[in-house]
Amino acid sequence: MTYLEFHFVFTIPAISALAILFMAWRSRWESKRSVFFLCLLAVIAFIYTTAWDNYLVFKGIWWYGDDRVLGTIGYVPIEEYMFFILQPFLTGLWFYAVLAMNKERPLGTNKELHRRIGGLLFLGTLIGGWVLMQFDAGLYMGLIIIWAGPVIGGQWWYAGSWIWASRKQWLLGIGIPTLYLWIADRVAIGLEIWTISEIYTLGPKLFGLPLEEATFFLVTNILVVQGLIMFLHIGDPERVKEATAA
Repeated sequence: MTYLEFHFVFTIPAISALAILFMAWRSRWESKRSVFFLCLLAVIAFIYTTAWDNYLVFKGIWWYGDDRVLGTIGYVPIEEYMFFILQPFLTGLWFYAVLAMNKERPLGTNKELHRRIGGLLFLGTLIGGWVLMQFDAGLYMGLIIIWAGPVIGGQWWYAGSWIWASRKQWLLGIGIPTLYLWIADRVAIGLEIWTISEIYTLGPKLFGLPLEEATFFLVTNILVVQGLIMFLHIGDPERVKEATAA
């Protein structure tokens, strides 16, 4: 299987099915506004991930089969750039389906508490990631943590009360796409579409999936879901006003 065929098996059909579901439920909320936020998040993900992922390939943390990709831009396969866009749509459309089944978006509370949590996450992940990066075996995990952790902390600092108030939707919105992408990633590694270095990984595996890969898809889905929660609330001035006053 090539990397492009991987997309036609695992990402594109799932996104298409979720898009059809979204269209069927679009009357339950403002579909144009929701699509705009999802597109914006995909653009941010693409920009934020490009340099980081190029460094991973350059460093030899992961690599791909030469006969499995269409070509590369920089060090990264074209299909990987596609993934930067496709994953936010996969997870985001699923999260919209979860919200449509649970339309009510409760107001946030305990704003100061969640700001403290966000601050601790921001600093803790910076320090923890830096420490891991001092060792070859911790490099991949350290790069994941230092790349994603401070952003997650910033999301909690700004919108933690909204995230906590939506915790049931948050859990379901993250859990199902993460499990699905774990399975897809394990298949791709088994087929040698891409390979993860044993030198730069800690060693533990989840049913054959390196811990770092499992962590990567977990934290990227957290970024997507929390980003959408934040955008949806920011895009609703009355809700923001009420939440601030709460």
